[in-house]
Amino acid sequence: AISGGHIYLGGGTRVQRAVGLDDTPEEMFKYLMAGGDGPDEAKARVYADESVAHFDWLVELGIPFTDAIWEDRHTLQPTDACLIWSGNEKAYPFIEAARPAARGHKVALEGDAGVELWRHLSKAVEESGVEIQYDTAGRALVVDVAGRVVGVVARSAGKEVLVAARRGVVLCGGGFIMNGEMLASHVPRLHARIENIELHGNPNDDGSGIRMGSAVGGAAIRMSEIFLTTLWYPPSSLTYGIMVNERGQRFVNEDCYHGRVAAACFEQPRGKAYLIADNRSFGRPEFDFELAATEGSIAELESALEMPEGNLVHTLARYNDSAAKGEDPLLRKQAQWLRPLDEAPYAAINCSVGTSPYYAFTLGGLRTAPCGEVLSEEGTPIPGLFAAGANSSGITRSAGTYCSGQSVGDATFFGRRAGRSAAASPAW
Repeated sequence: AISGGHIYLGGGTRVQRAVGLDDTPEEMFKYLMAGGDGPDEAKARVYADESVAHFDWLVELGIPFTDAIWEDRHTLQPTDACLIWSGNEKAYPFIEAARPAARGHKVALEGDAGVELWRHLSKAVEESGVEIQYDTAGRALVVDVAGRVVGVVARSAGKEVLVAARRGVVLCGGGFIMNGEMLASHVPRLHARIENIELHGNPNDDGSGIRMGSAVGGAAIRMSEIFLTTLWYPPSSLTYGIMVNERGQRFVNEDCYHGRVAAACFEQPRGKAYLIADNRSFGRPEFDFELAATEGSIAELESALEMPEGNLVHTLARYNDSAAKGEDPLLRKQAQWLRPLDEAPYAAINCSVGTSPYYAFTLGGLRTAPCGEVLSEEGTPIPGLFAAGANSSGITRSAGTYCSGQSVGDATFFGRRAGRSAAASPAW
């Protein structure tokens, strides 16, 4: 499993209460709606309102969560601590929209816990008594004369098989990050740099579920949106630094989630970005980043990076003046991470696309109702068809608002709702 084992949940889960976090469904909803980029209000509302119940369901499956929080800024807690700040909760503009709360819940295992999470989920399915067909790929949906989805054409053991559906079909597969043709069509800005990006997925993330749904009238939305990241922290001390482009200009508040920062880096001229740190804030990134330059002064660093003369010097002087007052009027980095960068020597960590490690997966998918029904362009349900996971356009629809754990949270939460809706549909 590629997942690190995070599930984005809140509203007052057992773990949140145990560590003293005051979270409510309303505060979680306000956070999910913050930041723009067209969030689905109906999905955000039901996800926030029923998040605690979903956590309790996971616990009932036997999935362990410790009543502990990892407070340091990190991409994945190295211990078995459950909670981590896995998004932009404490960064502008989100902090002004909702009371901050850590909502990244990791399965109780040191480091990566995705395999452990999958072990519990797959065990629950296998013990439920349903028939499971492994190594079987859906190819097309079968529709009757009334327009209802009544089955699936699949390929299993080298043969084409027809699977009839008594109540409905739920599409809950991967996105399309491994489909070069779809990337070129829907995300040309990513496809143009595909040699510089690690595609985060498995070979079966070919968009087949989305294409199957679209072929019978389902609307595919937000297809140009991707999750994108470069893991420039830990160490957390680098957050005291400033991220600048090749012109020596700041463009993002550095206390944001790594995905939001990476998305901003990706949009800079030629994808060039550098994290500028002084002696106090510098630390070697845990992941593989190139040290672009180290110099005894900012003017020398500016010259080494071949930036326009005076630009970086001016940027840092302005930043230091504000940071000394505990302010960042330009980009609103929070006071916790503000202090002047005034202790030589200085370093520039290369966070540019094509130099540092970038990872991406797709966020677009079929338009669905909160109950899982696939909707047409007109907003009407496609009879007998439901979707969730990466086959559906979920709660978070852009790199700038994504949080670690939202893919797993979205897939499991809305997957359950889609399954219940299909099971409640009349048989035919």
